[in-house]
Amino acid sequence: MKKLETAILIQASPERVWSILLNFDRYPHWNPFIVAIAGEPVVGRQLQVQLQLPGRTPQTFSPTVRVIEPEREFRWLGHLGVRGLFDGEHYFRIEPRGPGEVRLIHGEVFRGLLVRPIMAFLHRATRRGFVSMNEAIKQLAEAQPTQP
Repeated sequence: MKKLETAILIQASPERVWSILLNFDRYPHWNPFIVAIAGEPVVGRQLQVQLQLPGRTPQTFSPTVRVIEPEREFRWLGHLGVRGLFDGEHYFRIEPRGPGEVRLIHGEVFRGLLVRPIMAFLHRATRRGFVSMNEAIKQLAEAQPTQP
């Protein structure tokens, strides 16, 4: 198992950050990491997610939504090929820090037989992707009114 986690403080309401995370149609306009996402954010449903790691070609996969807690947590589980080889549980958690401020925690827990070799190769690029997405969410959330 390998866990990769990032966090950023955002001067916005939980509702505002949640509305950005769940507005899949807008991802291509602002998100440098998850460049496209489609599907319904409903537990048990599959999404179509296209990732763009810095310096890599885009990759599309079909994770299953695991958790949807409005204004708190969004989580999905994806697999690279066969389950158990390289599985990733991607998550976003929103923690209120005070009036008009949240901490966005963005991470993934990787499991499977190929985690060590794949993450040895992709760890830095994946972390950069997470951080670039976090910064883009912060910029978007803080640039507009804090109401959804």
